[in-house]
Amino acid sequence: MKKCILCVILPALIFISCSGRKLEIVRNGVSDYSIVVPKNASAGDYDAAKELIKYIYKISDAKIPVTFGKAEPGMPEIWIGGPGSKKECAFDISWEDIEPDGIIIKTFGENLIIAGGGEKGVLNAVHTFLEDYLGVRRYSSDVEVIPRKSSITLGKIETKHVPKIPYRLIHMQEAMDSSYASWHKLNTNADRKSDWGMFVHTFDDFVPPDKYFKTHPEYFSEIGGKRVPDFQLCLSNPKVLDIVVKDLQKRIKENPEAKFWSVSQNDDFGPCQCDKCLALDKKYGGPSGTMIHFVNQVASKFPDKTIATLAYQYTRHAPQNIKPADNVLVVLCSIECDRSRPVTETCTSFSQDMVDWSRLTNNIMIWDYVVQFRNMVSPFPNFNVLKPNIKFFENHNCKMIFEQGDGHSKGEFHELRTYIIAKLLWDSDADVDKIIKDFTSGYYEEAGPYILKYIKLMHKAMEKSGEPLLIYGNPWMPMHGYLSPSLMDQYIRLFDKAEEAVKDKPDVLDRVKQARLPLEYAELEQARKYGTGERGYFYKDSSGTWKVRQKMLDKLDMFVTNCNKYGYKSIEEHRYTPERYKEDVMRFLSRNMIDNLALFKPVKIQPEPSPKYPAGGGAALTNGLRGLESYYLHWIGFEGEDMTAIIDLEKETQVSEISAEFLQDIKSWIFMPKRVDYYVSSDGEKFHLAASVKNMIDEKDPDKIIKMFTARFEPEKVRFVKVSAVNIKECPKWHVGEGGKSWIFCDEVEVH
Repeated sequence: MKKCILCVILPALIFISCSGRKLEIVRNGVSDYSIVVPKNASAGDYDAAKELIKYIYKISDAKIPVTFGKAEPGMPEIWIGGPGSKKECAFDISWEDIEPDGIIIKTFGENLIIAGGGEKGVLNAVHTFLEDYLGVRRYSSDVEVIPRKSSITLGKIETKHVPKIPYRLIHMQEAMDSSYASWHKLNTNADRKSDWGMFVHTFDDFVPPDKYFKTHPEYFSEIGGKRVPDFQLCLSNPKVLDIVVKDLQKRIKENPEAKFWSVSQNDDFGPCQCDKCLALDKKYGGPSGTMIHFVNQVASKFPDKTIATLAYQYTRHAPQNIKPADNVLVVLCSIECDRSRPVTETCTSFSQDMVDWSRLTNNIMIWDYVVQFRNMVSPFPNFNVLKPNIKFFENHNCKMIFEQGDGHSKGEFHELRTYIIAKLLWDSDADVDKIIKDFTSGYYEEAGPYILKYIKLMHKAMEKSGEPLLIYGNPWMPMHGYLSPSLMDQYIRLFDKAEEAVKDKPDVLDRVKQARLPLEYAELEQARKYGTGERGYFYKDSSGTWKVRQKMLDKLDMFVTNCNKYGYKSIEEHRYTPERYKEDVMRFLSRNMIDNLALFKPVKIQPEPSPKYPAGGGAALTNGLRGLESYYLHWIGFEGEDMTAIIDLEKETQVSEISAEFLQDIKSWIFMPKRVDYYVSSDGEKFHLAASVKNMIDEKDPDKIIKMFTARFEPEKVRFVKVSAVNIKECPKWHVGEGGKSWIFCDEVEVH
């Protein structure tokens, strides 16, 4: 994509300190300076010099020559280099504690030194100088601001900075642009591919189930007394260790330059429960200790490589009586944490794990999560926790951070979120409020004040609500908090004003419309939750027939169009395209508000649904709104309990058919009921069985399944209908949650 360069024309750029001599780098488009690079300048040093020359010319039209070794006699100089060329540097620079990507920017009289601890550090120093002292901004991969000034004058400068996090990787589209990543001093996607031979979740790569399970089931996890291929490896089996080591030897031989090699659990639960693995768990304080015991053995075979493993979900807790080897990297993951406040406040178990691991090793990489993965195009006000979390990580032996964002797609405020995180990874003391204000005014121009107000209003409302902010949340959860009706109306008005402010600037207007997409998504999703009313999809026409509001369908079409226009490829992390989202909404609309005798009739439910998934209680069973595969919308859940619902039809009516719909999603421990019994009564006291429907769905089916349990019987005049769904109570022996409470989820009852 062509880079968009925005220029602000000013007479001069002046940075003068209260003391010291001023440097006139450029006066009226002319410079007396030369840029000096060492005689033995590396390619990186020379590239850094060319970068500085390029931007000074863009700012002022001044052309500054490059010389090698030393400046022309009588000419002031801008010296660029690193410690490898310190003998050629005529200035007194302290190199002792400068790390490879650290920087030094310092004036000596009328001369300027821009130096780094290595090639990357030199380029970091140039980019810092351009941004902090010349006012250049790189807001996104295709939008930068270059101030146009005829003169550049500086005062005394003495800047030295070494980032506390040497390895800084952001998994977001902007940061995958190598030029953007370089400007913001990030490790690049190319770095990851060259540095890492294998990155994560590698057990299946080393010991593929389709290759080994049939002949050697003992290589895999034993769950409930039975070996299963779909979870983890048996880490007490010496043959598994041999296979992993031999396979890794082969891979390293094919890619000898890679430093990091992941030996890590699959992205699932299910650690082995065989006697030998359980004995190791007991000896080392849990599955994490068994994992470290195994990985240490692998690492001993490759002393010149770093073997990475996960502290993730069931291995997150630090072990006992064992420490990671010196060449083992622990990748600690914060996937469970609430992002409404810093992890030290909302996720104390994780923060304690962080402290415990830091007592065992200095080799920790944090795998952090900074977007809402279930709904990436959704408001996710987490800006206020980014700084305290990063500071906490760096204070506990974390030298590497991987911030997992929206990857190759785009999500809410993806440019701004990447920008903030990049600044904080470089300097965790950076002022987030100033960063956001600078970005919104520069990137959104005249619309910036309205978007800044939107950001502040939403973050304040989220904090006031006390609600959690979860990476697997959705726009329905905060409908009484930061996405309440009154706040949604305020947000809409702010974006209306933002668009009006830049209506004559098409490029900037497009940026504002992109920023608005999450708000529009929240409107659409909440309309599914509301169902009826002015904020819902459905209304009754003059004939009393339920119809879908055309204005909502128009909003849906526009949302999909703009997602495609602006590169939003996926609504959530698993490549859920805008087109597929529209298909699911249309399917939802076609299945709902079906006229039947139970529609909007009162319901008594026993026991009450789980507070985790109440969906409005018993009324959700007769509101005409049925869910899809996501159990968050319109499904009521019962954990380890049967469900009984009594519906009052409000008058005696001929009934010959009753249906209740249920969901199965075994990965989430949700199973179909064993059976559903339907009872009827005239007085609500004495019920008799009308019909019973047994479950015919395979409980091992891995797909998400929606099943209507329908019973038909001879017509009978009744007023009350009772639905009794029998839960299997516990997850089966073959299931990873064996012995744990199973769920049933019901979304609608129809009576005909």
